[in-house]
Amino acid sequence: MMINDDEWRYLDLGKVLLLPSFGGLPQWAVVGDTFPLGCRFDESVVHHKYFKENPDYDSPAYNTKYGIYSEKCGLNNVMMSWGHDDYMYLVAKENNTTLPSAALFIIRYHSFHALHREGAYKHLMNNEDVENLKWLHIFSKYDLYSKSNVRIDVEKVKPYYLSLIEKYFPAKLRW
Repeated sequence: MMINDDEWRYLDLGKVLLLPSFGGLPQWAVVGDTFPLGCRFDESVVHHKYFKENPDYDSPAYNTKYGIYSEKCGLNNVMMSWGHDDYMYLVAKENNTTLPSAALFIIRYHSFHALHREGAYKHLMNNEDVENLKWLHIFSKYDLYSKSNVRIDVEKVKPYYLSLIEKYFPAKLRW
C-alpha cells in the first residue's frame, strides 16, 4: 500500500452530493449504510425490518444467500445500493485516478457496515477483497463517529488537501 496514514482521511468526498452545486440531493439519498442487491438482505444491515416492504424480499431469485451471485464472485461484481461511496468511486474511476486498489475499495465500501463491522456477505468476496478489507478496517477509525465539533481552518489545511488531489487526480475532474 502506498498511502500513508495521514492520507486516509480524504477518501470520503462523495458527500459533495449534498451541496447545491453537485445536485443538492437530500441526506437520505446520499448517506447511510450500503448493502448488496440481488441476494438475501442480511439482518445486520441497519433498519433490516424495513426490507420486508421491498418486493425483492420475497423473490425466490434474490432471497437466498447467493441470490444472483456465485461464491467468491468478488464485490466488484455485486450490485450495491446507491450512496455517496459509489458516487466518489465512479468519479475516481472515470478520472483515471492513480489511487491504489485498496483506496478505491475503501471509497466504495466504507458504508458497507454489514461487511466490515458485522462480517456479513464475506462469501461474496474474492481474494483481492479479503486483502483490501484489512485496509478498510484501518480507515474505519477515521470514519463513522470520528468527527469533531472543532471548526477547521480551511485556508490552513487547503494546501495539504490540494496536494493530495494533485497527487491522485488529473487537473480537471469530470463529476
